[in-house]
Amino acid sequence: MAEEKDATSVPLSQGIREDEEGRDPEDPLKSPPTSPDSSTRRACCFVLQSWVSKKFMTGCVVLFPVAVTFFVTWWFIQFVDGFFSPLYAQLGIDIFGLGFVTSLLFVFLVGVFVSSWLGATVFWIGEWFIKRMPFVRHLYSASKQISSAISPDQNNTAFKEVAIIRHPRVGEYAFGFITSSVLLQRDDGDEELCSVFVPTNHLYIGDIFLVNSKDIIRPNLSIREGIEIIVSGGMTMPQRITPISPIERVARQGERIPLTRLV
Repeated sequence: MAEEKDATSVPLSQGIREDEEGRDPEDPLKSPPTSPDSSTRRACCFVLQSWVSKKFMTGCVVLFPVAVTFFVTWWFIQFVDGFFSPLYAQLGIDIFGLGFVTSLLFVFLVGVFVSSWLGATVFWIGEWFIKRMPFVRHLYSASKQISSAISPDQNNTAFKEVAIIRHPRVGEYAFGFITSSVLLQRDDGDEELCSVFVPTNHLYIGDIFLVNSKDIIRPNLSIREGIEIIVSGGMTMPQRITPISPIERVARQGERIPLTRLV
């Protein structure tokens, strides 16, 4: 009898709490239903939180490119301004931006000087000395090839045309740049191949493919537009790309070919 009494006995404090709350905390079936006001309040909080998070992310997406552009531009101005600012500081002239304007004017004058016969000769002599240095010549050659790709002088560009080739599998295409052409001599006839540079890491690292000239798709894109597509990761890709005709190709390259090749 004593054991049965102990098993069925309930502490007085627990009984009082159960009487006050009207439910058993260990039995979820006896819990009272949630009120409609609390459900509405939670739903409103969830909608408000979702709306605030979405608008905050929208603000970040809008301000991020602006902040990056402003930071890079400000850094570039300070970097270029630092070339001639110490010279003006020694002269007692303290005007912000004067060194930047002087640097731009200096670059312009260098371009004018190099475009002349005397400047080209001086530049060739300096380049000859640089190419004789053990380590500097490799760095100079790589940087010159990259800069010549976007040179306004179309006759000296490293990239001749933008090309689309079938790579790496059938049904997949890759953007590249035609750098040169070669004639492959075989027993059954000669085959014209084009050296296509396909960038794999921006513009300075990539693969070289020798592709038949007939298998290359030449889109209506300039070299500058092709570089923008590669650097931006395809975000500046136009919605429609059409191959150029042989006549347009001749007009871009500024060369003459026989009429039989155009037919």
